[in-house]
Amino acid sequence: MPTIVIYGAQDCDDTQRTRNYLTVHNIPFDEVDIAQDAQAEQFVIFINRGYRSTPTLVIGEGQRKLILTEPSDEQLAAELA
Repeated sequence: MPTIVIYGAQDCDDTQRTRNYLTVHNIPFDEVDIAQDAQAEQFVIFINRGYRSTPTLVIGEGQRKLILTEPSDEQLAAELA
């Protein structure tokens, strides 16, 4: 299973939904709260072309890295299959 990092915010419904999806499906992940980490917030803004979109997920590492912004449960299921 590739590593998964959620860049999100505690008050974001989509972040909560994504966290719940991964937890229910026993998929391990790390989480970074961009409200508490300015460098992570700048990363999210850069990746999303100026938008502070949460959640932003980074799946995998290096050249095999996949970035998903505000994915639906269906998109998560497809990408993690």
